[in-house]
Amino acid sequence: MAQHEDVFKKLISHCKEYGFVFPSSEIYDGLGAVYDYGQNGVELKNNIKKYWWDSMTLLNENVVGIDSAIFMHPTIWKASGHVDAFNDPLIDNKDSKKRYRADVLIEEQIAKYEDKINKEIEKAAKRFGNSFDEQQFRETNPRVLENEVKKETLHIRFAKALNDSNLEELRQIIIDEEIVCPISGTRNWTEVRQFNLMFSTEMGSTADGAMKIYLRPETAQGIFVNFLNVQKSGRMKIPFGIAQIGKAFRNEIVARQFVFRMREFEQMEMQFFVRPGEELNWFVKWKETRMKWHKALGLGDKKYRFHDHDKLAHYANAATDIEFEMPFGFKEVEGIHSRTDFDLSSHEKYSGKNIKYFDPELNQSYVPYVIETSIGVDRMFLSVLAGSYCEETLDASTGSVGDTRVVLKLPPALAPIKLAILPLVKKDGLPEKAREIIDNLKFDFNCQYDEKDSIGKRYRRQDAIGTPYCATIDHETLTDNCVTIRYRDTMQQERAPISDLAGIIADKVNLKNILKKIKEV
Repeated sequence: MAQHEDVFKKLISHCKEYGFVFPSSEIYDGLGAVYDYGQNGVELKNNIKKYWWDSMTLLNENVVGIDSAIFMHPTIWKASGHVDAFNDPLIDNKDSKKRYRADVLIEEQIAKYEDKINKEIEKAAKRFGNSFDEQQFRETNPRVLENEVKKETLHIRFAKALNDSNLEELRQIIIDEEIVCPISGTRNWTEVRQFNLMFSTEMGSTADGAMKIYLRPETAQGIFVNFLNVQKSGRMKIPFGIAQIGKAFRNEIVARQFVFRMREFEQMEMQFFVRPGEELNWFVKWKETRMKWHKALGLGDKKYRFHDHDKLAHYANAATDIEFEMPFGFKEVEGIHSRTDFDLSSHEKYSGKNIKYFDPELNQSYVPYVIETSIGVDRMFLSVLAGSYCEETLDASTGSVGDTRVVLKLPPALAPIKLAILPLVKKDGLPEKAREIIDNLKFDFNCQYDEKDSIGKRYRRQDAIGTPYCATIDHETLTDNCVTIRYRDTMQQERAPISDLAGIIADKVNLKNILKKIKEV
């Protein structure tokens, strides 16, 4: 675990050094859990959003997009349940004065039992080699069985406490499990309390006439209140979906782990409207499709897993998370929920407007059920960076023996810079030739010109920001009109005509290569 934490610290430092993420308002000592995306970070973030948007709207003829306002009528949040039920269970340590989410402390305790089991299995696998039978070991080893019982017992107790909203039981679990504060190391805990996460502000020209409104804690409600607008103006027939990318805001008291949990963040959400009774079939289909979307990036299939919810939200009849193995463990990146007809029915009730859909095939009107896919842009950004970050020791074929390099092996289609154009020296007409090439290619994809330092240092800089291809212009280029293409992942080089360069790179960085791996819903 300590090694993983060390990697995470290096990743955070790397993000700042190479223009991916900066602490917001840093010259004023920053603002807690708020970050700015730098010149390379915003390009990567935009590419992730395009990948999601195109996978929704291009691969599915019955999914369209909108962009709803951040400011919304305050009754919307009453209807959605956020005013009354959008809370986190928080607990304070009296010695460190630090505040924690009670549910997260318990989830981490469950993960510790799982880690103990995995360590026992890893040790046994090394000891027995090819003859090791993992299933038999799990079923017979006393230490594994003991930790399995502890984990399952805690899991059942925790799930019941969550579903019953039993704050006293959550605290008692923390006491019984002897969970300590990471800062003070003590078990001197307060009671567990609920805390509403919505930011509020006022709209109006005078204090007396101002209306209390909220910064939206999710983008989904903007889709629901526009359901009929989209359906009628687009002549949409059920089943169909509405997609949206936008900012959301949550007053996270326990904001941590870099951009994983922030107070201002971005969501990519799609609400898929279906006939009542068909929602669970669609839930399964979207689960499969969304997992394929993640795995298509090639970061490693074993880094993903589903995690079904122990406690369902008040609007759901099925829910699961897609988790990614971050440096700090498996964490939620995307949620898939069967929201039933809760949202549209509730808005129909509070607004007094008819939000039913007339189904011409059934010749009847009904409130559609909804399958939601909701993914955090910032969490996806972090998972892509974490899955791509590598520290490599070079051998004789790739560099000086013992040299190291830090490289982001980003999927080429997501990389901020697709091609770096590098003149070997800053004289003899090479910079001019390099500029000529980049001027022709910049209409096809994002290129970068770099002439500072030795060619080796420039390669390392491009490795560090994830540039998949470099093209070096040397003296021979002036006579044979060829460049040397250098490949990021293998560091291999090959000579190619300048006239072929656009075609070679464009094919390799094209987003459609990833999209083709995803099966249409």
